[in-house]
Amino acid sequence: MAIILRSRKEIERLRASNRVVMSVMSELREAIRPGVTTLELDALAERIIREQGAVPAFKGYRGYQHTICASINEEVVHGVPSKKKLEEGDIVSVDVGAKLYGYFGDHAVTFPVGKVDPEADKLLKCCEESLFKGIEQAKPGNRLFDISHAVQKHAEGAGFSVVRAYVGHGVGTNLHEEPQVPNFGEPGTGPELKAGMVLAIEPMLNMGVHDVKVLSDEWTVVTADEKLSAHFEHSVAITEDGPDILSLAA
Repeated sequence: MAIILRSRKEIERLRASNRVVMSVMSELREAIRPGVTTLELDALAERIIREQGAVPAFKGYRGYQHTICASINEEVVHGVPSKKKLEEGDIVSVDVGAKLYGYFGDHAVTFPVGKVDPEADKLLKCCEESLFKGIEQAKPGNRLFDISHAVQKHAEGAGFSVVRAYVGHGVGTNLHEEPQVPNFGEPGTGPELKAGMVLAIEPMLNMGVHDVKVLSDEWTVVTADEKLSAHFEHSVAITEDGPDILSLAA
């Protein structure tokens, strides 16, 4: 499948869908605290999305039954909301997608639950920093793996490992489009980046080994050594002026 270049009008539609996602994340940030269940967060997210005339992008995707993915502690991605209550010191990665007027928004943040230990805090900060290091490379004339290498270099330089089994992706009128965007790779390689590409860049960093496994629910991905994992994601349009982060408040 070819990499699709989006028009300015399409990019503005993608920005609108990402605004919906950002509004969800803003509400969840306030709601996440000890004692709250991820099912409660899921219901809140769905209500906010539908109130804005959008639909949850994940619900029904490949049979998934929920609006958000909520991944706690050693869960990397695709954690299924449940009645389990968040506890002080947990970290929880929330991935949210919304479809509005046929275009998708996609955004993820890992939140601390109350006060977390210094190593967990360092992991969260490094993962978000790695995301922005990658975004800095999302400009015309660069190569795709310039993004990947920037993420990997920053993460591994801080002593964390980068998940290799799951990657970022293009996003547009489908939730997942070409190209795949790994968080590791050789700089100066991969497809040439061009204005009009829209990428969901999403580092997943582990405190221990990069290896992962899928639980028996066939969704939840966890670290192989059960150490903590963090996940941050932005939807980014490549423009002649450089990266335009669609899932970031102006």
